[in-house]
Amino acid sequence: MADLTLSTSTTEKTIFASIPNPGKAVARHVLEFEKPLARLEGQIHELEALQAQKHVDYTKELRHLRSNYTSLLRKTYDGLSAWETVQVARHPQRPLFKDFVELMCREFREIHGDRNYGDDKAIKCGLARLAGHKVMLIGTHKGRETKEKIECFFGLAHPEGYRKALRCMKLAEKYRLPVVCLVDTAGAYPGIGAEERGQAESIARNLMEMSRLKTPIITVITGEGGSGGALGLAVADRVAMLEFAWYSVISPEGCSGILWKGSENASNAAEALKLTSKHLIKLGVIDAVVPEPLGGAHRDPHSAAHNLEQYLAKTLRDLKRTKVENLLERRYDKFRSLGEFVETSRKAAARAAS
Repeated sequence: MADLTLSTSTTEKTIFASIPNPGKAVARHVLEFEKPLARLEGQIHELEALQAQKHVDYTKELRHLRSNYTSLLRKTYDGLSAWETVQVARHPQRPLFKDFVELMCREFREIHGDRNYGDDKAIKCGLARLAGHKVMLIGTHKGRETKEKIECFFGLAHPEGYRKALRCMKLAEKYRLPVVCLVDTAGAYPGIGAEERGQAESIARNLMEMSRLKTPIITVITGEGGSGGALGLAVADRVAMLEFAWYSVISPEGCSGILWKGSENASNAAEALKLTSKHLIKLGVIDAVVPEPLGGAHRDPHSAAHNLEQYLAKTLRDLKRTKVENLLERRYDKFRSLGEFVETSRKAAARAAS
């Protein structure tokens, strides 16, 4: 398993794509650790507005400010902590499933309902043309506006969502189409109705059926990858993550609540959970890291979608060349081999602790 290196040569050209015309305000949510960047950006806007208003040439000063901004942006995002990475993955302007569909797919025909209870809007499924391949595209969707977020339960899927996804996977298997899953969820919906309709059973069944589905499966964590809600779409031949996504058995707040009886230690929990792409590629939990544009996907969704499409195109080509029998055997071995432990004596453990 190795980190995936994709071309990001266009990043420098698009770094100021989100900076508006002189005199106009920036309508971007600013994270706490981004405030120094926001101040520099504000200075750039003010100087651009002054240049346009007074017709004075501030090219040299602007070039210096932009260079400082780019350097600070790179330094900030190269040194993100685990908790800061979680914040980036939750950024309100981060591209969602529908955005990736619009940016990557030539065609998308959505399939609705689980033929049992209803149609869960938190999980979208459909036939798509993606990266030159016909695929079954499945993904969790959080919603952008308040009304859509409520309809999608903020990306927390119900049992009918997982059953709809499995129905579409079986359809893909029938017509020999690869399955591509884009995951961005904090977890499965924990409500009483979801539990009554078999939330745990629906996820468990997906795990079993995906492990033996006779067609290639690719899963990419594009934002949040929380608990069984994410794993219900992540038993795949290739599991990848966008650079600033997170993937864990529990959210940092949930872990903090269990260990410290409150969410105040969420940042410590995030570090202990090893949930970032840098951690998980080293641990062998994921197969590849898809790079994001400088400053995160929320700054340049088009470049983020381009990088993701490149990864999917290459991986689909590789998997489609593999015989189904070999695919199933490797998929089984992949998940059976996850996790490592070392046995040692108490004396050795004490020495290591000291």
